[in-house]
Parts: sequence; structure tokens; C-alpha cells
Amino acid sequence: MGIYLITKIKKYATTNTLVIVGIVLGALFGSFFPEIALKQKVIGEAFVAFLKMLVVPLVFASIYIAILGLGSLEHLKKIGLKTIGLYLLTTALAVILAIVVMNIVGIGERVSGEGLEYAKASTIAPFSFEAMILSFIPTNIFSSLSDGAMMQIIVFAILFGVASLFLKPSEQEPMVKFFSAVSEAMLKMAEWVIMLTPIGVFSLISYVIAEQGIGVVLGLWKYVLVVVGVIILHGLVTLPSVLAFFGKVNPYRYLSDVREAPIMAFSTASSAATLPVSMRVTEEMGGVNKKTASFVLPLGATVSMDGTAAYLTVAVLYIANMAGVTLSFADQLLLGITVVALSVGVAALPSASLVMMVVILNQLGLPVEYMALIVAVDRILDMCRTSLNVTSDLVVTKIVDQFERRSTE
Repeated sequence: MGIYLITKIKKYATTNTLVIVGIVLGALFGSFFPEIALKQKVIGEAFVAFLKMLVVPLVFASIYIAILGLGSLEHLKKIGLKTIGLYLLTTALAVILAIVVMNIVGIGERVSGEGLEYAKASTIAPFSFEAMILSFIPTNIFSSLSDGAMMQIIVFAILFGVASLFLKPSEQEPMVKFFSAVSEAMLKMAEWVIMLTPIGVFSLISYVIAEQGIGVVLGLWKYVLVVVGVIILHGLVTLPSVLAFFGKVNPYRYLSDVREAPIMAFSTASSAATLPVSMRVTEEMGGVNKKTASFVLPLGATVSMDGTAAYLTVAVLYIANMAGVTLSFADQLLLGITVVALSVGVAALPSASLVMMVVILNQLGLPVEYMALIVAVDRILDMCRTSLNVTSDLVVTKIVDQFERRSTE
């Protein structure tokens, strides 16, 4: 009997199961013991900090090794165009879905804007494409590395890798060995940190519930329900359809195999912090080639924003309804184009989601102060949209890997 129980416990005590248990217990603990939950925030923050600690060296080393593994600029161009194209496609589909759903349900009763103020909006510098392009270029790579400026690190790593393609094989070899060892060491450290996931998740969820309070969510239940509904539809219908069409694989089996990454993303609300987990599960459980994962996933963690795009689209249309502004088909088309365009570029800027929402509202002539009405549930929804962002990364990575496999057959 004792052996049977131990066997059962081992069977169900997987990391994924324990993480789900941590989420449930964390939500209950945050609801019933909010004062204690607020005080133990440091545990969750330490967990996320450990994950983020690995990201910069892992991204730099992985992209460098991936580019050298591709072997030529022609191959890099092909895989790069496929990756960016797929990320734009999934983001566009997320925006279209959000627009369709909002036009059907039409939530957002008119609310007077008198007395409303969103002070943070005034601290955001005016957006310009010139500033966005310049923000991609690292003027000091060591400063970029220390600040964790991911887009700048990726740009430098790509250029460094391309330059290394022109070196003699004898000069490339020690670089490949060094960065391969760095990548492997980071992934090994990630395995250690991942063992702490259930504890970290419990701490993060309990703090969020204690800080936000269930009452805030209930007060905006229609808005929360629509955002979460769009995210679930995109994650369980649109993305699997894209994976089945382009990847020619069973999408639900693959997503089930790599589910640990979206769960982690939901808990941490950070695509960057989830990256070490994403890279491990796609290779070990998803059967993705390491070279493909090393190139596609770091790029996706920075520029792929399906969840954010869907959330922003719903939020802007919700604000328009509350402000009593009817957006025409042309306005909604402009909204979709703006969200897709900014989702790639604005990721390099601080407070990306906030910047995007202010830019979009100004573009459509909508009052920015209405953001004050929905910001209360932003932290909860951030967890949901980050999970979708990572799911999109996983799907695109699998599709690109399938393309690569078919091209070599």
C-alpha cells in the first residue's frame, strides 16, 4: 500500500501539476490572508529575479550560436523573414479576433470623463518612429547588457554572429565552443531555478490577489471576461489552426507537451523571465531543433505580442464606448494596423504596453484619461496576455522548425 501511494504521488507531483496547485493555493491564500500575502512578496520577486538573471547571457549566446549554425547569410535571411512574417500574421489575427468580438458584444456603457485623470500618460515622451528605430541600436553594448535592453542585445548578437560567419574556421571554433558552453551552463542553471517554480508561483499569485482584491475584478467583470475570452479563443482556436495549417502537426498535442512555458508566463507576467523555460521545453518536450529555438524564441520574447495586441484592441474599443465615441470601419482598420505595427517596434521602449495605449488613443483622438478606469485590473490581465504572448512564440517556433525540416528532406 505504501509503495502504491508513493508511486501515485510521484506520478502526479510533476512540476506542471505542482505549479497549478501553487496557483490555486496562492489565490486562496491571497484572498483569506492578504496581510501575510503582501509581506511575502520578496519570495516571488527573488524567483523572477533568478530567471531574469539568466536571460541576457542566454539570449546573446543562443542567437550567436544559432546564426553560426545556419552557416550562411542566405539561410539567415530565409529563417528571419519566415519568423517575422509568422509573428506579424499571428499578431494580426489576434487583433482581428479582438475587433470582431468587441463589435459583437459591444461592452462599455457611456461614462462621464469629468474628474478622471491618468497622470502617468503625461510622463510619456511623444512617440516617433525615428526614436523607435534609434532605440534598436546599442551605442554601448556593455551598457545594453547591464540594462537588459533586449532588442539592442539581439541586434548586436545578430550582427556579431553575421560578422563571425566571415571569419576563418580556426577563428570561429573557439568562439563557438565558448558560447555553446555559456548557453548550456545557463540552461543548466535554469533547471535548478525551475525546481523552485511552485513556491515562486504561490508567492506571486497570492501577492497579486492580495494587492488587487477580488472586488476590483468583479467591478469590471464584463471587460475582464471579454479580454480573457479573446485571449483563450486565440490561444485555443486561432493559434492551433495556424500551427496545423503551416506546421502540419497535431497542435493540441504539441501545446500540451510545452504547456509548462505558458503556465510560467502566467505566473511571472514576463516573457523574458519565461525564456529559459520556453527554450528548455520546446527542445526537450516539443521536439524543436536547438538552432531554431535559439534564434526564434529570443526574438519572439521581444517582438511577439499577440496577447498584448489583443488586450490593447479590446481596451481601446472599450474606452471608445465609455467615451461615447463611435469608431467607423476605417477607424477600426487604422486601430488594427497601428497595433500590429507598434507591436514589433515599441517593444524596445520602456513600459511598452503603456506607450502603445497612449499612442493609439492619441492617434484615434480618444481621451487618455479613461485609462484610469481600467488600470486597476491591468496586473491580472497582464498575466493572461503574457501567457498568450509566450504561446504564440512556441507556435511560431514549431512552424519554423517544421519548415526547416522539410527544406532539408
